[in-house]
Amino acid sequence: MADKLKIDIAGAGIFGLWQALTLARAGHRVRLFEASAEPFANAQSRLAGAMLAPWCEAEAAEPIVRDAGIACLPMWLDAFPGIVTAGTLVVAQSRDLSELKRFARLAPGHIAVDGARIDEIEPDLAGRFRSGLLFAEEAHMRTPAALAALLESAKQAGAEVWLGESWQAGGPETDFTIDCRGLGAREALPTLRGVRGERLLVRARDVSLKRPVRLLHPRFPLYIVPWGDGVHLVGATVIESEDPSPMTVRSALELLGMAYALTPAFGEAEILETSAGVRPAFPDNVPRVVVQGRTIHVNGAYRHGFLLGPAMARIVADVVAIGRSDWEHAAGLMA
Repeated sequence: MADKLKIDIAGAGIFGLWQALTLARAGHRVRLFEASAEPFANAQSRLAGAMLAPWCEAEAAEPIVRDAGIACLPMWLDAFPGIVTAGTLVVAQSRDLSELKRFARLAPGHIAVDGARIDEIEPDLAGRFRSGLLFAEEAHMRTPAALAALLESAKQAGAEVWLGESWQAGGPETDFTIDCRGLGAREALPTLRGVRGERLLVRARDVSLKRPVRLLHPRFPLYIVPWGDGVHLVGATVIESEDPSPMTVRSALELLGMAYALTPAFGEAEILETSAGVRPAFPDNVPRVVVQGRTIHVNGAYRHGFLLGPAMARIVADVVAIGRSDWEHAAGLMA
């Protein structure tokens, strides 16, 4: 391995956390800088559904997202014991079965399930859907718990964490800077754009889903992620906008209406939180590692930050150690 290096990391979102953990475990001297005094207060990662769903993402994403995402699953299992490996269920109402067929064609790695099987694995959906797709190898996690665990693991590995500290460009005492600031790095990465996303947190005391459920619809596809204790994350809109304003009434109605369509039991749910944020994305919605001298940009998470965080860290660890990454998936994630 290369000599111990001094590495600064800017931004403590999901990419920055994985960078800090991986590089500190590799023996480097790591400082992780985050402008907010409270962990994750400004990170778009806090709004994520935190689904490890590489096969489902294949429906709309480039093949590299699926392939690298599959490789990341064991890395997550090694890093965070709170992963729930119950798979993903994809369903559609009778009038939208063409959407289910389209999804099945584009997203491999599933088994077709009938209404009886759906009733068995998700009793709260009993009698509501005649067919679906079960992606049994996928997983999910509770977003705040996962972020907190990664931060603590990075500290235990030796990373220094500087909260409430604005990052400044590294001087001669810094060997590498890893820039994970999202849209804050757009001056160096001019092709970045913002994509607005909105989500709800609800507590439905009469709903206890076992796994993320995706309800397909031609205009308003929905996913619901169970966090335990009746709390579910309901998301998420994808809007080509950089407006960071609070959730709109229209989006709230769409998300709540689709949740009610999944099961009317959500009609009695308590709304705990509405959230909106702007995620960074490159034109093809694939994250990238971009090497510019001694600065390495890790950016463009789009909605793949949790899925591909370990992969981005593996690539950077190779670059700082040997100047390149020979990992088989790296070519599609580097620019």
